[in-house]
Amino acid sequence: MQGNRKSHGLWELTAPAPPYTGPLVGDLQADVVVIGGGYTGLSAAIHLAKAGVRAILLEASEIGFGGSGRNVGLVNAGMWVTPDTLSGALGPPFGERLIELLGGGPQEVFELIERYGIDCEVERAGTLHCAVGHRGLEEVQIRAEQWQKRGAPVVVLNAEETRRKIGGGSYTAALLDKRAGTIQPLAYARGLARIALAAGARIFAQTEVLTVRDVGVRWRAGTAMGSVCAEWVIVATDAYGKKPWPQVQGEQIHLPYFNLATRPLPDHLRTSILPERQGAWTTSEVLSSFRFDRSGRLVFGSVGALEGIGALVHRAWVIRSLRRLFPQLGDLEFETGWFGMIGMTSDHLPRFHKLDRNVVSFGGYNGRGIAPGTVFGGVLASYVLGHLAEKDLPLPVTPVEHRRFRAAREVLYRAGSQLVHFTEARL
Repeated sequence: MQGNRKSHGLWELTAPAPPYTGPLVGDLQADVVVIGGGYTGLSAAIHLAKAGVRAILLEASEIGFGGSGRNVGLVNAGMWVTPDTLSGALGPPFGERLIELLGGGPQEVFELIERYGIDCEVERAGTLHCAVGHRGLEEVQIRAEQWQKRGAPVVVLNAEETRRKIGGGSYTAALLDKRAGTIQPLAYARGLARIALAAGARIFAQTEVLTVRDVGVRWRAGTAMGSVCAEWVIVATDAYGKKPWPQVQGEQIHLPYFNLATRPLPDHLRTSILPERQGAWTTSEVLSSFRFDRSGRLVFGSVGALEGIGALVHRAWVIRSLRRLFPQLGDLEFETGWFGMIGMTSDHLPRFHKLDRNVVSFGGYNGRGIAPGTVFGGVLASYVLGHLAEKDLPLPVTPVEHRRFRAAREVLYRAGSQLVHFTEARL
């Protein structure tokens, strides 16, 4: 996108073309203006338009430009934190309500894909959370117990079962979540845009919202070449939003995450590695993830940015790691690489904010944006439509948090990931 091969990599190369969403020129009226063209904003626009509401979505760059078009493509249930931790942090009634909502998130994504025929390489074989060492084994066992007591179809595989599912490695165990799967994330975002347009929403890309001003009973979202006046404003920018509420982005620590994709592997390798096509990620503190795309490219990622010396360090680490994990690969050739930012909140939980009168936002997905973004878009629409009261939301209303030393922490994360990847697999 925008001529930058390191922004969306494989997903930009293989996604169906986006629908036309030219820039906004002129002054328009709407019932709701949605700021941000990722999963949350697009989902909200779909639900609003289907309810007969005049919804206009404004995207500063292109549909799926942020995390929605750069992520690994794992459609997982829940958040990074364990269900009991989430429940304890939010307390009743929000904790269990949010767990139930997010537990069903992958199913909502897959049903949407099937209902509208979104071409996004969907695989519903589940995902594997791979345990590294004894500590990792304890982690996946705890996660399994907590999900199982809530009726979720998750199982812990032993080391040998895990090795068969993966086709290599020496993980001590893996949590197989049968609710989950993988998609082509940018293709999914573009598919949501087509659904929103067909439902009657209007979408304008290359249209950054510069100001939002109170003009009485309505809000005026001003852009470089026009404006939208609406009664409600939905802010769905998450980690990539800078204007007009920079404090929303500022409450998150931005963690870079990269992916490298091989060229399509020959058939004998495709059948020996991840033969059932689960997506996988590890319990390592500096985690890694791996999966196939539809054409047999192996996609491997981890924390870090593919720029400067980091590009060399991370690439070399991926080669060493893949050779240890799958010795049968032989020489490796990467077709493309890209990276983006994960917005991390202080407790690794999402946030619901009322930024002003009739101005609301969900964000802080902490690397779990596909299913939560999709379902939260629907929740926002229901709230704006008056179908869902504030007391019935899955999250409490909270003030925007100020993160101290945010820039310094982000520098440390980048440097730390480089140091880990420089030394790991050399010892």
